[in-house]
Amino acid sequence: MTAHPKMPPVPRQILTGKARLAGVLGWPVSHSRSPALHNYWLSRYQIDGAYVPLPVEPAHFVQAVRGLQAVGFRGANVTLPHKEAAYAIADDLDHSALRAGAVNTLVFQPDGRIRGVSTDGDGFVASMEAEGLAPKGRALLLGAGGAARSVAAALQDYGMEVAVTNRTAERAEKLAEALPGLGVVPWSVWEEQLGAYTLLVNTTSLGMEGGPDPMFRPSLRHAARHLVVADIVYVPRLTPLLAEAEQHRLKTLGGLGMLLHQARLGFREWFGHDPEVDADLEAYVRASV
Repeated sequence: MTAHPKMPPVPRQILTGKARLAGVLGWPVSHSRSPALHNYWLSRYQIDGAYVPLPVEPAHFVQAVRGLQAVGFRGANVTLPHKEAAYAIADDLDHSALRAGAVNTLVFQPDGRIRGVSTDGDGFVASMEAEGLAPKGRALLLGAGGAARSVAAALQDYGMEVAVTNRTAERAEKLAEALPGLGVVPWSVWEEQLGAYTLLVNTTSLGMEGGPDPMFRPSLRHAARHLVVADIVYVPRLTPLLAEAEQHRLKTLGGLGMLLHQARLGFREWFGHDPEVDADLEAYVRASV
């Protein structure tokens, strides 16, 4: 068993009745490392605040969001399967959310309105750049949900030609209609066509611990040697897809970097401080995975 790195010490902050509150909505949410991430920042910067996991079934999403507003939360992150529902509940959507068609960050305004933002795509690109990975050419995304659209839009803006594949073809076609220039590859043949791509990104929960198919490990035997394989899942750290990529000696990118970089905007909005993504933060959150 591989030992986790020792968590760097973090000063403890004291909560008061004026504490700023935020959290992460998901179903399930036990896998999320956003609480470790945000509470690390809160302690580092000695901010009077807290960030908590909020397991919410899809049928109760709207009720939960209104309840958080009512008790004074500043906002929340949104993870699977709520990103499109978050888009629907937002009163105001920024450019990133409109382009992504989904929201992963809700900001509760003093006047009661909700602002929706999508930081997933920019967070993914930032994590690629931080690891020195800058693939050009063609990207293939697995999945056609909110995360897929956000990442696809960001990669298009980055200059890549992007295609998606999804087990439900209608969802992939719908996503292609929303993002002009986006290609669609049938799920039954995407493994055979990998040689035409420079970047493969799993944007689904397949391979996630506790997810619908934690053993998801497609064949990469048709991949070109220059293919970069990325997975936005970060629990486990080495997903079956990334393990398969390592077997083929392909470059890989885990989901933790995307998590760290996408979190900055929400933290700034809720807690009033622009946090830093650095080695100490990564070590702390990685040790919690």
